[in-house]
Amino acid sequence: MSNDSFFVVIEGIDGAGKTSIARALYNILRQTLGENVLLTEEPHNASLMGAEIRSALRQERELGPVELAQAFALNRSSHLRNVIECHLRRDNAVVICDRYLLSSLVYQTRDEITMEDVYQINRWSRVPDLTIVLQVSAHVAYQRMDERSRNARELFENDLPTRLKKYKAGIALLRAKGHSIIEVDGNGEISDVFDSVVEAVKRNKPDWLRLQPPLLLE
Repeated sequence: MSNDSFFVVIEGIDGAGKTSIARALYNILRQTLGENVLLTEEPHNASLMGAEIRSALRQERELGPVELAQAFALNRSSHLRNVIECHLRRDNAVVICDRYLLSSLVYQTRDEITMEDVYQINRWSRVPDLTIVLQVSAHVAYQRMDERSRNARELFENDLPTRLKKYKAGIALLRAKGHSIIEVDGNGEISDVFDSVVEAVKRNKPDWLRLQPPLLLE
């Protein structure tokens, strides 16, 4: 972990509450750091291959398993170079990213491409200072997705029990490669989950980073 920047990733299956938690963490960090905090996500629409990936996720165009993994890697490379690493060059800078490398290990593995294959395609990626994984049951995740949208689900928003197994394998792989990963129970009320995330950040943050007490979530 560097002394003057902090790169934190929020991960979890679809319906885990990643986006709400990432936004809430961004809001409390802005109280002390202002514009030095950046909230971003992957896939990153404005980066290389962003439009093609979104089209594939909406099942409007077909990409093979290897093509999709390579498209995400190109998108990540562009996102890192032009957005994340540019921001982290500031003094006391924080980047919060909704999904990152762990998602690639989970969602882009198939019979044709293994988890280690996907890791190797992305082996140059910057290692986050902290990855927080929101662990929820498939039942809770499906319930949240149904409440969020009645539209057709995207490409990967099905077969969540299989995704959960892959998350366990992906976490083990990244931990073996030196990644700092904290798992948080995400099944409860979003405010309680957020409190647990804040505690995880407090235990793993750099000394210069101050957090205000959490405000009520919007």
